[in-house]
Amino acid sequence: MVREPMLALLLGGGLLYLLLGNLTEALILLAFATFSVVLTVVQETRTEHVLEALRDLSAPRALVFRDGKRIRIAGRDVVNGDILVLEQGDRIAADARLIEATDLQVDESLLTGESLPVRKLVQAQDKQVSSQRAGGEDQPFVYSGSLVSRGTGLAYTIATGARTEIGKIGMTLATMTPEAPRLRAETTRIVRLFAIGGGIIALAVVLLYWLTRGGWIDALLAGIAIGMAMLPEEFPVVLTIFLAMGASRIGRAGVLTRRASAIETLGSATVLCTDKTGTLTENRMALAAAWLASGETADIGDPANIPNAFGDLMTTSILASAVIPVDPMEIAIHAAGSNELPASALVHSYGLRPDLLAMSNVWKQADDFMIAAKGAPEAIAALCNLSAAGLKEMTQAVDAMAAKGIRVLGVATAKAPNTKWARTQRNYKFTLSGLIGLADPLRASVPDAVKQCRAAGIKVVMITGDYAATARAIATSAGLADGDIITGPELEALDDAALAKRLPAVSVFARIMPEQKLRIVEAYKAAGEVVAMTGDGVNDAPSLKAAHIGIAMGDRGTDVAREASAIVLLDDDFGSIVKAIALGRRIYDNIRKAMAFIFAVHVPLAGLALMPLLFGLPLLFGPIHIALIEMIIDPVCALVFEAEEGEANGMKREPRDPEASLFSLAMIGWSVFQGAVAFAMLAAVFLTATLQGLPAADTRALTFVSLIMAILALILVNRSFGTSLAAAFKRRNVALRYVLGAVAGVSVLIMTIPALRSLLKFGSPQWYHFAIAATLGGVLLLLLEALKPLANRLESVRT
Repeated sequence: MVREPMLALLLGGGLLYLLLGNLTEALILLAFATFSVVLTVVQETRTEHVLEALRDLSAPRALVFRDGKRIRIAGRDVVNGDILVLEQGDRIAADARLIEATDLQVDESLLTGESLPVRKLVQAQDKQVSSQRAGGEDQPFVYSGSLVSRGTGLAYTIATGARTEIGKIGMTLATMTPEAPRLRAETTRIVRLFAIGGGIIALAVVLLYWLTRGGWIDALLAGIAIGMAMLPEEFPVVLTIFLAMGASRIGRAGVLTRRASAIETLGSATVLCTDKTGTLTENRMALAAAWLASGETADIGDPANIPNAFGDLMTTSILASAVIPVDPMEIAIHAAGSNELPASALVHSYGLRPDLLAMSNVWKQADDFMIAAKGAPEAIAALCNLSAAGLKEMTQAVDAMAAKGIRVLGVATAKAPNTKWARTQRNYKFTLSGLIGLADPLRASVPDAVKQCRAAGIKVVMITGDYAATARAIATSAGLADGDIITGPELEALDDAALAKRLPAVSVFARIMPEQKLRIVEAYKAAGEVVAMTGDGVNDAPSLKAAHIGIAMGDRGTDVAREASAIVLLDDDFGSIVKAIALGRRIYDNIRKAMAFIFAVHVPLAGLALMPLLFGLPLLFGPIHIALIEMIIDPVCALVFEAEEGEANGMKREPRDPEASLFSLAMIGWSVFQGAVAFAMLAAVFLTATLQGLPAADTRALTFVSLIMAILALILVNRSFGTSLAAAFKRRNVALRYVLGAVAGVSVLIMTIPALRSLLKFGSPQWYHFAIAATLGGVLLLLLEALKPLANRLESVRT
């Protein structure tokens, strides 16, 4: 903290006042120094726990066979060769190859992003497995971190720790570093430049004062006053406080900011890469369509209002499902079906088999036995022995649903003559009831959020592990269908140059593997885009961390995804992303307004400190006066400008150029011009009072009050980029009212309490002094407001 230039100047000034014997002035400067420390001590203290979260997720407790006994051990103690016992609800502790599997389904969404569990089968001896990667049906492998959603099995451990699929993701995360905060480096650099320049000028002032007026301590105090007047030390304070308060403001909108540096990047996001499952969709299954064997179809928007004609189909679907559903599709079927089921008792079941992907439940109803079956449409068609015409009709219905991204199940019924149950379902004569279609519903807020992103010049791209048809259907519903689709295998075949050519036309990436998500993000970054990436699974973590802005889901998201991200959506609402981007643009705009004000206000400060020395006049302000002004400037920047509402065109303009400097030449020029006009008016007041023989103390008081009014005028001018003065006064800013009241109150106290006037070497003010100061402030405000449109035309990044 001692290395902060302003703090060093305050402490130096206090020491010099002590040497002069002015204890009061010394204590005041030390008090100002303490206040400066309080303002600048606010810093970001976030610690990353990505690897710890990965270890917690990938190392649950595991049930294994050792020495012929079943024992439960910590997941981290599993070694290659262990036999894992897999049961419903277990988190799998290692990558393994199946030895046995009974109706086994595993939720691999953490790794693949697929919303549905996938079926697992033991590898046939005469069958080769083309891929040993997560995702897809009927694989003989299970993966660490995934969840057994149904059935049981035994598996031989083939990889643990960093060698598992989830471990590879962890190793990728460990080698990645998030983007560095650019604004902080930029403000630090410009403060350093001003400190060097101000230091050189202050040293020249010390030499000039000492040579022309004598007294080395007074010369040092004059130099310190000049240095304080020229040093814009508020820049890092403003940035720190704005980002901290901005994080709090965004938090109230349902978005947690884990790294404040992400706020400065939100306003320049040009591409939003979003996962499908759990981000665009609700990560649950719901009934979406139905088809009867008679040919009647229905698109079901609300599962609670299913047409009566489809009641028997839904009843049969429920009877063909588990009595207590665990599978997401069966949960959806129960939720959509009738609550009034026929009086019956479950007496027998047939499970899924590799050679027949259908399941049946046998129910005793009165004096007969009714069999309800559901499964893959082709399996149900085989059970029903459909004619060529019937099969064609059903296939067309299946294709129509699949084109909409709907998961299709066939439903059929049969009668059992007695309790001598047949060996397989094939031994019964089934009749086709129809088809039911289930889909992961789109979040209601998504279409409007996508529309707002596009209005703000942000391209939305969906990246998912799901099939292209499903991805296209969701993209159409979300408003993303006006682009190309690239699948994972297609992406694999593209080199970096070919991918770069395809990127502008692509809106959907389907069947994408985790490392491919990372490649997509890196490709957009290489193309000069500022990338925001949303996601909720472990598979999203590398791309979340690599993106300029990683946005994780807080409710359904994994610890790994949250730890790898810069921003977390607490309510998992995709629409909150738009709120966060709008607030990010508002915060960045307000930082620019505050910085412009700081530039402007330091011009008259430095000018009034230098002018008396150059013209051989009595010094106006010493370190204590400059410090007092600085204590006004700091809260103004931190409170008034941070609380300003967003610009009217905030979400209707293109994202700002990420390479554009915060301190553009147009902005600096306009700010310096404002300060120069203010200084010219203040210099006229000072010189006129001096030439008319006004005592030095009275001149100092008059100039100080006029400076306060000029500062208030500069505040009002810089509150907005283009809003008219009348409209600006209507803008709601409670902080402005408090600051104006506080400044007015402090000014009155200073001018009316004799002890304070004596301390600051002010004379007794006259009523016309306040009238002159008020007139100066009003004229300055009106003049600068009249010139603001011209300044806006020069500032090309504003509209």
